[in-house]
Amino acid sequence: MGLWFTEEQTKDLNISCRVKETLHVEKSEYQDIALLETNEFGRMLVLDGAIQTTIKDEFVYHEMISHIPLFTHPNPKRVAVIGGGDGGTIREILKHKSVEKATLVDIDKRVVEVAKQYLPEISVALNDSRAEVRIEDGIEFVKSHRDEFDVIMVDSTDPVGPAVGLFVKEFYQSIYDALKEDGIFVAQTESPFYNGKFIASVYRDVRTVFPIAKVFLCNVPTYPGGLWCFTLGSKKYDPEKAQGIDTKGFDCKYYSEKVHKAAFALPPFAKKYLE
Repeated sequence: MGLWFTEEQTKDLNISCRVKETLHVEKSEYQDIALLETNEFGRMLVLDGAIQTTIKDEFVYHEMISHIPLFTHPNPKRVAVIGGGDGGTIREILKHKSVEKATLVDIDKRVVEVAKQYLPEISVALNDSRAEVRIEDGIEFVKSHRDEFDVIMVDSTDPVGPAVGLFVKEFYQSIYDALKEDGIFVAQTESPFYNGKFIASVYRDVRTVFPIAKVFLCNVPTYPGGLWCFTLGSKKYDPEKAQGIDTKGFDCKYYSEKVHKAAFALPPFAKKYLE
């Protein structure tokens, strides 16, 4: 049978991948970190037993969390990413020429270092002159910056452990205050199939803070249920009315103008969470 990695995605559901080689395992100050070479998905980053990203499907998540808000905002210059130590979101952000500075804030420096060593395709932009990497608590970082960013992305792990404070109303209010008068915020908000109550709670909180709140979807094969959602809060711009989307030269594999529009067409079962 060989070596297999198994993630317990829910208490009743596991996903397993055959492993060619264990490339790296350690326990950092904050979490267990593993880097595996798998047959199906290539190199895979695992934190506390949960799949974070893989070489085969990472582009879906990173393109959608980045380009939806960045093509909604007419002129994003300053962008912050809370979490996202693998660097994939920074890579996509810096495809936008208007961006002057992208700040990555991750509490665990070892995730950043491991990604640089084993996931160069994903972390490639972390050494870009427009990228700033800060190893600190994202919650405190947001609190200490006001009226500074055009877009803030919360590229976090699941809402447990070190990430639990990133999914509360107080944090969304801090993000609102850190954004400029026309700023946009987006966060990954789990699986519509398994986290409906959680999605409803996040959407309700974001809607009370931001005048525009929207949920959009994409398909990530290694995440629970395959269908994944993001919640967006905007002070001014409606992402469903975004104009002038031009991905020429972006080398996108999932995101496009049509995908941007379609991502907000929620199936009825998911739309009920927002009612």
